[in-house]
Amino acid sequence: MIDGTFDASRFRWKEVTGRPGSRYKIHHDYTILGYDRDACSLDMVVRWQGDGGHCPIHRHAATTSVIVLAGEQHLWDVEQDGSTGNHRFRRAGDYALTGNDLKPHLERGGKDGGLVYFGARPDSPTGLLYEIFDADMNLVAEITIDSLVADFEAGQVLA
Repeated sequence: MIDGTFDASRFRWKEVTGRPGSRYKIHHDYTILGYDRDACSLDMVVRWQGDGGHCPIHRHAATTSVIVLAGEQHLWDVEQDGSTGNHRFRRAGDYALTGNDLKPHLERGGKDGGLVYFGARPDSPTGLLYEIFDADMNLVAEITIDSLVADFEAGQVLA
C-alpha cells in the first residue's frame, strides 16, 4: 500500500488576513500549484491554522474539485441577510465536486487547522474562479485566474 502526505514545506505560501474589526476573522495561507490560462484551469492548496481564521465570504463561480489533505474543512452557508446557515464539514481524505451554483459561504479549518486542495475549472473564458462578498453581502471582488496569480506573485509570500 502506498501512503503519502502532502509536503507543505516544498511550496511558497501567501498569507491572507482580514481587516481589524471584521465580523469574521480572515486568516489563511494559499499556494498555487499550477495553472493554464488557455485551458481555464488552476490548482491550489489552502492552509488554515487552528486559530479560527476563515477565507472571506465567497461563492465559487467555477466547477471545483476539493480534496481535504489534512485536518478538516468547515463550511457555513451565508444567507442574503448575512446570517450563517447550513454547517457541513469534511475530514482528511474526503472529496467533493462543486458546481458554480453554490451559495456564498465561509470556510475554515478545524480546531487543528486544515489543508485543502482546490482544482478549479472556470466555465467562462474570463477565468472567473470565485466572487467575494463583504459582511453585508455586497459583491466586492471577482477573482479570476489572472488576478489570483497576480496576487500570489506580488507582495509577501511565505517560504
